[in-house]
Amino acid sequence: MDQSPADTDLRGDMTNPGEKAEQRSRLSRTARDRGSAATVRRVTIQDVAKEADVSVSAVSKVLRDAYGVSPTMRAKVTAAIGKLGYRPQAGARAMRGRSYTIGVMLVALSHPFQPEIVEGITDELEPTPFQEILVTGGLDTGRQQRSIEALIDRQVDGLVVIAPQTSAAWLEQLGRNLPTVVVARHGGASAHDTVVDDDQGGARLMVDHLVNLGHRHIVHTTHPTAGLERPFVLSHTARGDGYVKAMERHGLQPDVIETEFTEEGGYRAAVEALSRRTPPTAIFAGADIAALGVLRAAEERGLRVPQDLTVTGYDNVNAASIGRVALTTVDQSAHLTGQTSARLLLDRLAGRDQPVHYVVAPRLIQRGTSAAPARRPAKRAAAT
Repeated sequence: MDQSPADTDLRGDMTNPGEKAEQRSRLSRTARDRGSAATVRRVTIQDVAKEADVSVSAVSKVLRDAYGVSPTMRAKVTAAIGKLGYRPQAGARAMRGRSYTIGVMLVALSHPFQPEIVEGITDELEPTPFQEILVTGGLDTGRQQRSIEALIDRQVDGLVVIAPQTSAAWLEQLGRNLPTVVVARHGGASAHDTVVDDDQGGARLMVDHLVNLGHRHIVHTTHPTAGLERPFVLSHTARGDGYVKAMERHGLQPDVIETEFTEEGGYRAAVEALSRRTPPTAIFAGADIAALGVLRAAEERGLRVPQDLTVTGYDNVNAASIGRVALTTVDQSAHLTGQTSARLLLDRLAGRDQPVHYVVAPRLIQRGTSAAPARRPAKRAAAT
């Protein structure tokens, strides 16, 4: 049977000892050559940071001529670049033109509303040559900024960001350097586009719905303000403002419990509200994910929803429409938010330089968790 060269290499016993020795010699020389080549590598941004004794993000800021770089920092980084012969990748980007990538930063993938925004971005970019790159920034200011800078270092052509902990001034500077759309930040901007829901209007829709059902004691769960001041606030702050105004318009006393917009946060808020001497007849959670926690607390206490307690949310995430949940909520269309954000960014890349503040109109979605309040327990006790 004929043997191929590959067969001969695999079957060492078919090669005579002299040939084996020559093969080993060639392999040894090749390994040495490769080892020598491996010692010569491209200087990285990490090398520059180490030489200058600064962070990688600081080097990135100097390379991008970003806001907030001190003369001393710039001098140290520039000296390190010259000493090491670092060649920034920004130069390569300039030679090849656009990267046709869009950076997208979310807070976390565990927030059900935010991945639905990404779906809208993806659908809008599908017929274009652009591709999204996704990162998460968490709830820490420094991490959010580092995540955005990491996208910039990858030469994205534009950004869509949800950055609740990042200051308005930092985002304005970002928008001056790179086409940017900021989601869920009220107040507008001069250097970047914004996409928000009419959160006050959406909260008003929900309060009106509950009052029309006969509820008078309505608790609203909200999220910390993140230290932002009006009008440059996050969606949940505007949502809470809308709740308070709507309750006062109906002559009712607002009752707000601050918690986190998580399932556990909603659960804790509900435990607090339902442990009072006079518990509410309705809990309006500021986000659907928090409403799921409210439902868990109600179930643990043997309360029937909506017969004993009305529970509503906000966002209309996919899980809200599941039959077992059937949550009454406010739809702010995460998909439309994502599509609009991508479309605005493409407009920016096409040359538009005037800021756009886009407001998504909310819709009340009535399902199975809201109904007229039951008789008060005190009245039942009096009848016995």
